[in-house]
Amino acid sequence: MTTEVPSESSTERYQAVQRSEDFQRLRRKLRSFIFPMTIAFFLWYLLYVILSAYARGFMSIKVVGNINIALIFGLLQFVSTFLIAWYYARYANRELDPIADSIRNKMEEGAE
Repeated sequence: MTTEVPSESSTERYQAVQRSEDFQRLRRKLRSFIFPMTIAFFLWYLLYVILSAYARGFMSIKVVGNINIALIFGLLQFVSTFLIAWYYARYANRELDPIADSIRNKMEEGAE
């Protein structure tokens, strides 16, 4: 098994892509989604942990039968995770993938 070392022209090509406006736009769009969503989810999780530690009376309020607010908040953590993943997939298909496809097509055209 051999490992192919990229040629200098290949390395220069990838660096040129990294400096391109399309790539910078792709990174901006990705960051504009990931950073706010990560912060929002982290704050939501932190709220759950803080309420569990310091608001035991509130979290132990029974809603239906043995189901209390803590259990509902815990399950909502899973729901929010799946919603963020679903929203990211939609966002990537609509905003990120067309730019990435354009970059890839330009690279493939340049290789020929």
